[in-house]
Amino acid sequence: QVQLVESGGGLVQAGDSLRLSCAASGRTFSSFTMGWFRQAPGKVREFVGAISWNGGTTNYGDSMKGRFTISRDNAKNTVYLQMNSLNPEDTAVYYCAAGRTPIPSRSPVLYDYWGQGTQVTVSS
Repeated sequence: QVQLVESGGGLVQAGDSLRLSCAASGRTFSSFTMGWFRQAPGKVREFVGAISWNGGTTNYGDSMKGRFTISRDNAKNTVYLQMNSLNPEDTAVYYCAAGRTPIPSRSPVLYDYWGQGTQVTVSS
């Protein structure tokens, strides 16, 4: 069992940066692939990015490449999402997820545990 708690969301202006954190409970954090997803009102959940268990492989959604960076600290049971050059289209609830998929997958069905989400709002 893994419990995930996101933090770091808030209201920012277009062009600003924000770093989200996701703290995990449990001793097996380092064995999980970690993913970030987001969901805006009226839209389907969208893949943001994911990172393999050892941080060696990352995968990003197309609109996030070059702006967002995922990292993890297994000693702290935490995964991070650094978001730069934010724009209003990035406004959404951001969720972190943990899964036993061997690669950083885009598919939400491969993630077993989910956090409650943190709201990110980008004003123009």
